[in-house]
Amino acid sequence: MSTPALGRRVDHKIARGIQRVTSTAFGPYQSAVIRIGFSATYLFFLLRELPNRHEMYGPDAPWRWDMAQQLISGNQAFSVLMWSDSTVWFETVYAVVLISAALLMVGWHTRAMSVLFMVGVLSVQNRSIFMGDGGDNVIHIMAIYLVLTRCAQVWSLDARRMARRERAAADDPGRPVRGNVAGPVLWAVLGVVLIVAGVTNGLGGTWWLPALLWILWVGEGAWWFVNRYAPHSQSRTLLDVIANLAHNATLVVIMAEVCLIYATAGWYKIQGSRWQDGTALYYPLKLDSFTPWPGLSDILASNGVMVMLITYGTVAVQVAFPFTLFNRRVKNVLLVAMMCEHAGIALLLGLPFFSMAMIAADSVFLPTAFLLWLGSRTTLARERLFPGRADVPRPRRDSVAEEVPQRDDKGHTLVG
Repeated sequence: MSTPALGRRVDHKIARGIQRVTSTAFGPYQSAVIRIGFSATYLFFLLRELPNRHEMYGPDAPWRWDMAQQLISGNQAFSVLMWSDSTVWFETVYAVVLISAALLMVGWHTRAMSVLFMVGVLSVQNRSIFMGDGGDNVIHIMAIYLVLTRCAQVWSLDARRMARRERAAADDPGRPVRGNVAGPVLWAVLGVVLIVAGVTNGLGGTWWLPALLWILWVGEGAWWFVNRYAPHSQSRTLLDVIANLAHNATLVVIMAEVCLIYATAGWYKIQGSRWQDGTALYYPLKLDSFTPWPGLSDILASNGVMVMLITYGTVAVQVAFPFTLFNRRVKNVLLVAMMCEHAGIALLLGLPFFSMAMIAADSVFLPTAFLLWLGSRTTLARERLFPGRADVPRPRRDSVAEEVPQRDDKGHTLVG
């Protein structure tokens, strides 16, 4: 092959790659599972701690409000709970975080709910930083990443609403499309809150959080305006390219984050003497604070061979996982092993929310074929429970590739 022909072929492949990355939001099902997983994890956590919320994050917490204020003034963290020490304000914030987590889970005006969810997670966790079991750190990071993803393309109320609009437009092309009132109202209310918080220096001491919130707010306003008055213009295409690039880049960062978590955990374990001699699992099974089922823990702890196999297997899986991404079959096997490991941690050590957070993070690597099968089984179960309800068309799967290209108008927006 001549040099000019080879150059043209390389240029063609590069152009195709750029076209694909800018025109498609990859992993719609994986990002939807991440959205559902993390919002459900935090929702269940807040519900479980509902009776103890005052002692953990509220006015009766050992880590008092004035102590938290001193710490936050030093580390420049962000928490809306620092805006006031009143019980009414705490209850309001806690309720908003609960509601935003529930609405994010079902995908109702997902962009707005993802922003509220991020603000709520940062506020609650930064109020009492000594609360948590490790899973809170993962939720903390992923809550920030979620606002940059188009995680409502499928399995969301936003996708259902868009599908109904498309069907109505196809059935009656001349019928005017009804506007969505909730979206503009949310945008306006959040804009007022953002302005007041900025004027009163309530957005923390970092520069990136105010910048991110303002970019999201202005961007969503521009998105609504262009969709409403110029849906087929170049401006609409440009906004979609930016959204796809942000989504795809964030998805890559999430994957890298998960690999980094497992790699560092595995290599740190290798350096520990208890992990080297295969007895590391034995000791937490004998701690009263981590034995919700003492009988079950005693049975496992009494089997030395099983303790050794699980100890060494945990290290091997965590260290090897990042290197298995180049082989899909091996990756899927280790992915199942890690999810089973986290399920065992939830059962044996009494850390359900840590395990839920890690399983949700692992879901970014789930194969699309499995997620499509899971979605079809869920749809079938729903139809059996609620017969007669019309199903909403789901995005068509044309291949067995990991990424399923979606139409550019499937992404969620704050204004709907």
